Order: sequence, then structure tokens, then C-alpha cells
Amino acid sequence: MTATLVAKDLAGGHGHRTLFSDLSLTVAPGDVVGVVGANGAGKSTLLRILAGVDQSQAGSVSLAPSDAFVGWLPQEHERTAGETIAAYIARRTGCAQATVEMETTAEALGSGAPGADDAYSLAFDRWMASGAADLEDRIPAVLSDLGLELGADALMTGLSGGQAARVALAALLLSRFDVVLLDEPTNDLDLDGLARLEAFVQGLRGGVVLVSHDREFLARCVTTVVELDLAQNSVAVYDGGYEAFLEERAVAKRHARERYDEFAHTKADLVSRARTQREWSSQGVRNAMKKNPDNDKIRRAASSESSEKQAQKVRQMESRIARLTEVEEPRKEWQLQFSIGQAPRSSAVVATLRDVVARQGDFTLGPVNLQLNGGERIGITGPNGAGKSTLLRLLLGTQEPDDGDASMGASVAVGEIDQARGLLDGGQPLGDAVEAVLVDWNSADVRTLLAKFGLKADHTSRTVDSLSPGERTRAALALLQARGVNLLVLDEPTNHLDLPAIEQLEEALESYEGALLLVTHDRRLLENVRLDSRWHLDNGQVQELHHTPSQEKQP
Repeated sequence: MTATLVAKDLAGGHGHRTLFSDLSLTVAPGDVVGVVGANGAGKSTLLRILAGVDQSQAGSVSLAPSDAFVGWLPQEHERTAGETIAAYIARRTGCAQATVEMETTAEALGSGAPGADDAYSLAFDRWMASGAADLEDRIPAVLSDLGLELGADALMTGLSGGQAARVALAALLLSRFDVVLLDEPTNDLDLDGLARLEAFVQGLRGGVVLVSHDREFLARCVTTVVELDLAQNSVAVYDGGYEAFLEERAVAKRHARERYDEFAHTKADLVSRARTQREWSSQGVRNAMKKNPDNDKIRRAASSESSEKQAQKVRQMESRIARLTEVEEPRKEWQLQFSIGQAPRSSAVVATLRDVVARQGDFTLGPVNLQLNGGERIGITGPNGAGKSTLLRLLLGTQEPDDGDASMGASVAVGEIDQARGLLDGGQPLGDAVEAVLVDWNSADVRTLLAKFGLKADHTSRTVDSLSPGERTRAALALLQARGVNLLVLDEPTNHLDLPAIEQLEEALESYEGALLLVTHDRRLLENVRLDSRWHLDNGQVQELHHTPSQEKQP
């Protein structure tokens, strides 16, 4: 069915803290609404409220028709121990819950419970609408089409990040939601997966609300942008696509600054003139007393009249100041000021692979012959499962090759953000985990460092595992700034980063002078970061390409 979701005067947050308020939005069939904002602005909270998972602090959410099927897919894949691919897909598509509800109402119907026939009828209709009736038959074809040669009974916990992302995409493709709520759906998807996701979103008859930091994905898909601006404590809805939003927002910010500057200049001028008039008035009285010691009434009256005129001008100035329409100064946005700590240059050759072969189950990478030189910047691309992370481990010496020789140069200081963000002990409080890595730093300096990355006291006391993916990524970036490196290894670094942080990362990479290995499917990052060449992996083979940004653009 076609459905419309309406949010009216919504406010949301955590506990007594309000992240956004006065948000009104209508999502009609065919609308694709992109929600943007800094990490912590309440984007995921908004999706949870729209999905009915969390309660809003104020306002309302309604559906027309009221029994429309709303699907909410959170950003982390929530792989549960013992859960198979089929069970995961059933859960993500809502089929599992619909099946439980139908079976429960069927039992009640069999026992003759009052009203059971109506409840069963509704549950059965929901079960049919969810696609549960033929889900099992539809799964194998979709998995195969996505290049997943895995049985539906394979365990989710045994999959790589890329494979899990493909299964999550399969669940989306198999879903039959009337309204779809997507939280960071592009994470871990390769270029082919991104193209499929874009085609799916563009082809939906129902409405979509999505949170994403993938600029190219937003530019290709969204029809409306909702910005949650934590710094200005405001919400804005922009009709039009992502590029139009960027232009409108830039104009709006410029006009807001101009309005404030004009107000501040006018007020300062009036205050200055009023101060001058007061000084003139006071000076006039003093002069009158000095010049008229003989108590000449006529002269004193004239001086008094002059002083009164000056006082009247002061009152007029003060009245004009009071009548000024107050314009609040735009708040200065918190910005991540990020740089990469640089170690002394390494040897001329950083890492070498000679006839290297690595085997993992049925997959074989190689033979590979590659050399990474000091200061060389390499982009590594390829579909999920092509061996990109394996290649990184071989280059860094954390995995021994089954055949061939792998070696690293002298004085190589490695800084790494791995795909799983596993650099810090997940069970420790963040502050303690960072101190365990930065052994020469004291607690106060560690907390100051983390604060520069937006991780304040309430973050440092929480365990690493309890932090959001974006917060864990910023903690990893903090380590890169604190430790001098001359070989920087970034495996999908933009996953979970907000747009301002991605732009800061791009700036930091521009000034970084050491060797760089960048694994990413972020098309705009590949365009914006200066690279010397590209290593493209496919089917266990590596092809060296001279890098040009146009190679990364998709039609």
C-alpha cells in the first residue's frame, strides 16, 4: 500500500536533555528525506521516534493509513550469536515479528478467546504484507545476485564486515515496507552494493527517511534534507536535493551573519553616539558653572536649556537603542581541529610483497608483487571480499603469507584505523583504554586530547563498546593525532563519521606527508584526497592503476 508519515512539532533527546524540537515533516510516497547533522545531534534518535521504538519528548507521529508497515533498519547490523542469515533477514524485514504475531493470534483463535478472529485477521494481513509467506523461497536468488555464495543457514557471526553489509542489503531488497527508515545504510558497501542501494531507494514507491554521511549517495537520492543543527539548537527542512541544500544553507548562514553584523554595528554606533551626547551634556553643565560665577540668571538659563537639549538627544538615542530588534549572534559551531602526528621519515621502501600468496578457506589472494615507497599515497579499491583487508595485514606484517616474502622497511611508524575500530579495548572505560595505548601521557592530557575530538567527561568514563560508532572513530582519530606516524593505514575511515569530521579528515590528509594506504568506497573521498596511484583488487588479484579522480566516478 502507499502510506504517508507525518511528524508534528517533534522534540527528542535523552533523559532531560533535548537534542531537537519543533520538527514538523511530512513523508509522502516517493519522498526520500535525508537527515544530516553532527554526531550527537539526534539523527538516530529521530529515526527511532519515527519508527515508534522511542517516545518523543513532545509532538506526535502519525501514519495514514494507521496500519502501514514501517521498517526501521539501525546502522549497526546487530549480529546475534547463533543467528543464521535467514533468521537475520526475517528479523530485519519484519517477517519474523509478523510470523510470531500471526501464530500467537492463531492460538488465541483456536482457544476461542473473545475478539480473536479480528486480531487474527489483522495479523494475517500483516504477515502477508510483510512478504513472510514466500521469504524463504526469495532469499537464495537475492543472495546469489549480490555475490554471496553462502547458504541461508550460515551464521551471521562468521561473516566479514563486507559480507554482513551485503546481507543487510539483501534484507532491504527483500523487504516490503510501506515507509523505510534507514540509518547509515551505505556503511561497508562496495561500489556495486552502493549502486544497488541507490537503485532500490530511487525505485521505491513508498517514502524513505535516511541518515547518511555519504555525500555522493545523498546527492543522488534525496529529495528533501532535514538538518539537525546542534550548535544553533535549530531544525531546518530544505526542499530540493542535497546540492541545493548545501547552497541554501551557505546562503542562510551568510545572511544570518550579515544580519547580526549589521545589528551589532548599528547598536554600537548608537551606543557610542549616546555616550558622546552624555559627555557633551555633562561638559555643558560644568562649563555653565565656570562661566557664570556672577549668577547671571539669563546666561544660566540659556546654558541650562542647552544642557537639557543635549540630555534630550541622549534620551532619543537610548530610545532608538531600545527599539532595535535584537538579532542573536549565530553560535560558533564546534569543529574538529584534526591533524595527523608525523614521525620522522621512514626508509625509502616502506613495505614490499614478493610473490606473496595468502589463503583463507576457499579464497586465495595472489600472487602479489607490490612495493610501497616512503611518502607514497595509495588508494585501495575493490568489491567486498576481494582481499583488501588481507592485503593490509600482509603489508603491515600482522599476517604471514602462505607463500612468498613480505617485509617492512626500517623506522616505520604505523598509524591505523581498522574497519572494526578495534584499536581500543572495548571493555575498558574510554579514558583508561586510551591511556593504555598512550603510555607516556598522563590522565589530564588524555582527557584534554579526547575533548578536542568532542569526547567529554561523560564519554571518557563509558566503556569503549558503549560508545556510538562515530564516537569510537573519533577516538581512533585522536590516537592518530597523538602518535607520530609515517605510514597511515585507513580502512573505511568515513564509516560513522559526520560530514564536518569527514571534511576535516580530508584537510588533515592533504597536509600529511608520510605514506598512505587508503581503503574506501566513499566516492567523494577518493575524488578529494590526493593519491599517487590505485591498487584495485578483484578475485584475489591486484591491478596497479595510475590514479585519476575520474576513475572513481560512477555513471
